[in-house]
Amino acid sequence: MLITHEILDSSGHEDPGHPERPARLDAVWAGVADLHLDGDVVRVPVRSAGRAELARVHEPVYLDQLGAFCFEGGGELDADTYATYDSWPLAQQAAGTGLAVLDELHRRGEGVGFVAVRPPGHHALRDRAMGFCLINNVAVAAAALRSAGERVAIIDWDVHHGNGTQAIFWNDPDVLYVSAHEWPLFPGSGVAAEVGGLTAVDRTVNLPLPAGATGDVVLQALEEVAGPVIDDFDPTWTLISAGFDGHRDDPMADFALTSGDYARLARWVRGFARPGRLAVYLEGGYDLDALRHSVAGTLAELLDAPTTLEDRSQGGPGVDQVARIRTERKATLQLVRAQAFGEAP
Repeated sequence: MLITHEILDSSGHEDPGHPERPARLDAVWAGVADLHLDGDVVRVPVRSAGRAELARVHEPVYLDQLGAFCFEGGGELDADTYATYDSWPLAQQAAGTGLAVLDELHRRGEGVGFVAVRPPGHHALRDRAMGFCLINNVAVAAAALRSAGERVAIIDWDVHHGNGTQAIFWNDPDVLYVSAHEWPLFPGSGVAAEVGGLTAVDRTVNLPLPAGATGDVVLQALEEVAGPVIDDFDPTWTLISAGFDGHRDDPMADFALTSGDYARLARWVRGFARPGRLAVYLEGGYDLDALRHSVAGTLAELLDAPTTLEDRSQGGPGVDQVARIRTERKATLQLVRAQAFGEAP
C-alpha cells in the first residue's frame, strides 16, 4: 500500500526557466500512475507544518526572515535559489504534508510513504536556504520522529550531497545520515572523512563517487561501507532522500544510473527498513522522463508492483574509490574516537 498525500499545487513557487519547476511533480505523479496501484493508494490531506515543528531543525530567526522575504515579493536568495510570494506557505505545506504521511503510516503500521513535494529540502541549513531548498523536509520529518524516541536512518541517494541534512544532525546520535553522491560536485561537502560530531561518531556515512559511476558501484559502496553501520544502528524508521538526478539523462550531474538502478537501490533499503516504517521524500531530478521512470522503478520495488525498467548500469568508475572510502573512514574514526573517548588511535 502506498501512503501518500493529495496533490499539492506548487505552481506559485515558480521561476520560469529554472530547472526546479512545477512540471517535475507532473512527471512524478505520472510515474505513480504508471504502476496502476488503483485502490492500493491512500492520500492524506495536505497540511502546513507549525512553527514548533519547523524550529526543531531551523533557527526561528531564519524562519521569520524567509517568511518576510516571501511576503515582500521574494526574489533570489542566492545564485541557485529563489523564492516567490507563495513560496513560504508552499514550503510550510511541503514540510507539514511529509509529517502527515508519517502520521498515517504510524497509525496503519503498514505501507510505504511517499512525499512528492517541492521545493526540495536536503541542502537547506538551519539558518539558510541553499541549492533550490528552503525548508529541509526530510530533516523536519526525522526530527519529529526523533522527538518521539525513534532511531532514524536517512538514506540520501540524490547525486548532490545533502549538506543541510548532515549539518542538522551532525551531533545527534539517534539520526544516521548516509549519502551516496558524485564528488567533486555542488555543494562541495560530503567527503569520507566527515563521520559525525563528537557526540555522534559514525552517525554520518559519506560515499563520494566519481562522475560516470554506475549503479553497481553505488550499490557496492552502500552495501560494503554503509551496510555494517546501518546494521549496528538498527533504525526504527528509515527515510529516503530520493533525488533522481543521478540518472544518466539528467542535465545536472554526471552519474550514469537508470530506472533499473533506482529499483535496485530501493530493494537494498527495503532489506533493512522495518515494515510500515519507510518513507520516500522527493529531492532532485530534472529530466522529466528520467524522473517519471525512476520514481516508478523505486516505488514498484518497494510495493511489489510490476513495471518496465531500463537495464541496470554497470562497469563504470569508482570501484577503487570504494576501497579508499573504507580506508579513510577507518582512519578518521580512530582519530575521532581517540579525541572523544580517549581511545588509542
